[in-house]
Amino acid sequence: MIPFFGRLIGKKPQEQEEIDPMKKFLIVGLGNMGPKYHNTRHNIGFRIVDYLAEQESLTFETQKLGDVATYKFKGRTFILLKPSTFMNNSGKAVNYWLQKEKVPLENLLVVTDDLNLPFGTLRLKTKGSDGGHNGLKDIQTQLNTTTYNRFRFGISDEFSKGRQIDYVLGEWDEEEEAKMPERLKTSVELIKSFGAAGVNNTMNTFNGK
Repeated sequence: MIPFFGRLIGKKPQEQEEIDPMKKFLIVGLGNMGPKYHNTRHNIGFRIVDYLAEQESLTFETQKLGDVATYKFKGRTFILLKPSTFMNNSGKAVNYWLQKEKVPLENLLVVTDDLNLPFGTLRLKTKGSDGGHNGLKDIQTQLNTTTYNRFRFGISDEFSKGRQIDYVLGEWDEEEEAKMPERLKTSVELIKSFGAAGVNNTMNTFNGK
């Protein structure tokens, strides 16, 4: 008897592994690589995605233009990126990983520090100016748009005139560090909500918290 090999109905294996682009999210923490910047205010973007990775036992791998980790949550895939281009050239890494992973622009979330918000204040916006932030300025240039999601973490503006650079590149004080664990936890909840519940629901839930 000649064995019958039935034709498999359905998608090819490689097609089955393809992730729906609308369920992929690029979460970019802004900061500067290197130990001297590790605990600075300007690196809060790195710190937040590092905290998410730590809580979920994820490992970052050094790849082109940044360190990358992948997180699966409620049917969504979150690609966590820490650009290795230094803050002022962040846009190059953001643009590269958006294209490489075929992530829709509306599924991009940039996590950054903000001098115009009180310490620990969380604010999610879908568009806006760079506000003088060089990382956001470069992302805007590279993407050729101001319409992309940014999650701003307030670092306050408690610095004397002419000391802005020293302040943002300075380390958190003891009072800020004491409040940080709760702020990091809420920040991670915001990121998860962004992917699972959508940007509008997330803004309503977390803005001003």
